[in-house]
Amino acid sequence: MTKRRNSLSTRLVVLTSLLSLVMAGVLMFSTYHIALKELTRILDAQMQFLATRASILDLQKTHSQLDLDSDQKQEELFIDIWSYDDLDELDNNQLLVPQVKKAGFYQHETDTGTWYTYVLPTKNYQVQISQNQRVRQVLAFELAWSMVLPFLLIMPLVMLVIFWIIRRSLKPLDDMKSELAQRDSNELSHIDDQHYPIELLPAIHEINYLFDRISKTQQEQKQFVADAAHELRTPITALNLQTKILLRDFPENSALINLSKGLARIQHLVSQLLALAKQDTSLSEKQTQFKLNDVALNCVEQLMNLAMEKDIDLGFERNQEIIIKSHEPTLHSIIYNLIDNAIKYTPNQGVINISVFYDESAFVCIEDSGPGIPQEQYEEVLKRFYRVHHHLEVGSGLGLSIVQKATQRIGGLLVFGKSEDLGGLKVCVKLPLP
Repeated sequence: MTKRRNSLSTRLVVLTSLLSLVMAGVLMFSTYHIALKELTRILDAQMQFLATRASILDLQKTHSQLDLDSDQKQEELFIDIWSYDDLDELDNNQLLVPQVKKAGFYQHETDTGTWYTYVLPTKNYQVQISQNQRVRQVLAFELAWSMVLPFLLIMPLVMLVIFWIIRRSLKPLDDMKSELAQRDSNELSHIDDQHYPIELLPAIHEINYLFDRISKTQQEQKQFVADAAHELRTPITALNLQTKILLRDFPENSALINLSKGLARIQHLVSQLLALAKQDTSLSEKQTQFKLNDVALNCVEQLMNLAMEKDIDLGFERNQEIIIKSHEPTLHSIIYNLIDNAIKYTPNQGVINISVFYDESAFVCIEDSGPGIPQEQYEEVLKRFYRVHHHLEVGSGLGLSIVQKATQRIGGLLVFGKSEDLGGLKVCVKLPLP
């Protein structure tokens, strides 16, 4: 079961949203307590002022009208002035505080909750200003909510801005991903770190260091292949010549015939490895401008003797002059291998047609009158050491694989099909123009 992975941007947005909600709760809590403290200070001063004014004005006995059975909120201040001689009023009015000797604030419980009362005793009566404690709490909550509400209303817009900032801040990661995705397997040059933020520099430096190690390993492998092929070429050629001399003396010896075929296959394999090493070297060089039909003509001239040995009609069907900018040695290897492959599998007195033409892009097509390749095996023949017609000709199974890799490296496209005119295989190489 594949573990689900969350994106970094989604995680940042979620965590930022949770942090904003926590901050809203902290703001609400702190604002409520600050508001309650300030309201308590203001209302206490108001209660003291009212009690003092009532004592100065020498008000008569006054009783507040509190309906304990009413569902209405008791939000006002209740003023009570009662005489010490009328103590029975304490039993009839739950707001009244028993006689005290010192002015101050007192709390007492009633059926309607906790009441906060300022008491001012005088010589003959007691003045008290009362207020339900819940009133202050409600007022503090409403004040805190009125301050937090704009924050909550603007929060969706803030989250959109935060999301945009996060996406904008993470854009260098997308840029680096795009830069790496656009590279082919042979592009191992360093990533330019000039336009990347400091946080990505360690990762970029490690990637560049990895590119250096891969490049060094590839160079060592290519050099090993080239050296090994070059060292094997001379002794194999000598063995092949000695075998041919023996075959002239013993032409019917089946062991010598099989040995000669094996040596021919090894010699062909070494030639293919050398061609592969030359391609890798040429791709590291700069592109040059040249005529495509001249390269194709040069390949035909080099392989004409092989075609004449099998009495094959090898020539151009179309030969337009096309100027192209690419790696000439690599393109020469592609065309050479395709013509060589066609000669191998075309029977004696067969026909091979070569076409060089322009049709929105540059094309090189090689058609033959050989047995061809079934359509379902077009992908298989591109694999290394895969051969279709083992019994027809000695080969290594590397030719088409080398052609495919080289075509991809120069930005071309290799297409297989059936020749309508000759009935054999038709191979076309589509090349980009400058």
